Amino acid sequence: MDRPGRATLWVIVASATLTVMAGAILGPVVPGIQDGLDITESQAGLVITTHAAFIVLASPLAGAAIDRFGPRRPYAFGLGIYAVGGGAGLGIDAYVPLLASRAVLGVGVAFVHTGITVLIYEYYTGQAMDRALGLRTGANSVGAAVWPLVGGALGVIAWQVPFAVYLVAAPLGVAALLVLPEPLDAASSEAAGGDASTAATSDDAPATVDDDNDNTPATASGVVGVFASRPSLLAVYLLYGAANALLYAIVVFYPQLLETLGVASALGISLYLSANGVAGGIAGASYDRLKQATGSLWLVAVAFLLWTIGFGTAAVVESPAAAFLPVVLFGIGLGLVFPSSFVWVERLAPTDRQGQFGSYVAMAGYIGQFSAPVVFGPLVAPFGVRAVFSAAALAAVGGLAAVGVALWRSNQ
Repeated sequence: MDRPGRATLWVIVASATLTVMAGAILGPVVPGIQDGLDITESQAGLVITTHAAFIVLASPLAGAAIDRFGPRRPYAFGLGIYAVGGGAGLGIDAYVPLLASRAVLGVGVAFVHTGITVLIYEYYTGQAMDRALGLRTGANSVGAAVWPLVGGALGVIAWQVPFAVYLVAAPLGVAALLVLPEPLDAASSEAAGGDASTAATSDDAPATVDDDNDNTPATASGVVGVFASRPSLLAVYLLYGAANALLYAIVVFYPQLLETLGVASALGISLYLSANGVAGGIAGASYDRLKQATGSLWLVAVAFLLWTIGFGTAAVVESPAAAFLPVVLFGIGLGLVFPSSFVWVERLAPTDRQGQFGSYVAMAGYIGQFSAPVVFGPLVAPFGVRAVFSAAALAAVGGLAAVGVALWRSNQ
């Protein structure tokens, strides 16, 4: 069995940017889609969001396929479906067929997202896995900053041109089949981490009991049984979903806050969202070294502290320059929370069902994104957009308290 080399890691990292690109690249061309298809603003918005609903629906199927066939082939299959569903927009000029193509794209993203997760779990261990997960998060964050700019630039030519970028998934799928070795089995996976592999520290999981961390097969147990024996696993999904909800509180409502500060242009707003992505990318790229120094729980505690300060600042900020601080602090926190969540799922999920439980991470994340406008939106009309960030700050305080309890319990 070949060890995964540098090319393996960079194929995985490159494909990680595709999961965020799925929606981000079309954001700047929503008005063009609306005019080109003669549809309403809400209908144009569905072009951006339909794929996310199908990610949630298809993720369990992706997880089951990965557990049965291994992650490599379903992952490459997902890249192919991604290219077909995304690239189809180049030649579609009717609304319903375009929505259908976005549904196909969502299925592809589900297989790619969960495939990446399990490939990293099976190829790497210890600090090598931490580094891979951190780079994955960094790629997502930088992609969130870069892809909208690419979409906007290509959208100047025509609203359909940005769909061509989805076709990059096809050569990535071919590269995956050529470069990625068959994943190492559980007995030999320790070698994949190389000399950087290290034993997990006692605070590496938000455990309620030590038995949560045994990561043993549990084929006979149902999902409910797994969650009952490992309740910390539910806490990890809640953390990941909540982080995504807070992220979309930024994406959806921060432009409204910026308008009150005199920043109304699309370019100006994009600079703030890009700052959020760059900060997350830097934090994600540094994750393995930070985790070695402190442990995952401490990093998540730092993230919640940064979020408390950031959202609290957003609730009272009065100048465009000062408005960069909240998004930068939030981005750093995301770069710490996202890889920690994946680390904990790997440790807590049964080893023979990592595809299944890895798929639930994607589901939790996209459900969190869906929930952001529902949870925070009702605050805007009666209290103003700043109330969104006051509520987010309170949520971050609650998260900080919960992590504090977990840290206390881990030291007992």
